[in-house]
Amino acid sequence: MIVTSRLELHPFTIPLAAAIAAADGTGQQWATGFPREDDQDAARMFLRAPSAEFGSYEIKTSETGQTVGTIGFFGPPEENGTVMLGYGLVEQARGFGYATEALRALVTYALARPEVARLVADPDLDNFASHGVLEKCGFTRTGQTETAALYTLTR
Repeated sequence: MIVTSRLELHPFTIPLAAAIAAADGTGQQWATGFPREDDQDAARMFLRAPSAEFGSYEIKTSETGQTVGTIGFFGPPEENGTVMLGYGLVEQARGFGYATEALRALVTYALARPEVARLVADPDLDNFASHGVLEKCGFTRTGQTETAALYTLTR
């Protein structure tokens, strides 16, 4: 688990990922709107290739214990040390700095691993809030596709 001042990032387990993928909140403390489609996609990706070190995390607020989103890697680093990451929060948890706080913690975690040379994220072109989060966390916009902005952070 990764702990920040207001958040706990709990690594996915197979039972948790299965519950998120199925949107089965039985026994879970999930905020309204969780899981989002992207959370379910992250859970399915984890179930296809579980990874303890470069997997996904549920984002819980320390105050309520509710899961408000997910954050994580899209797998282990490539041979050149590049690792892709993504994150998202339910609507009611946006605007409080949770995404920035969670991303800073994940960046610190990733850059502490010698095999990681570069972090990459690709938020939707019109997701300006996410662009701001990435920039606050030290990422630089390095390009774009038809639908996504490309951000990188290099050691």
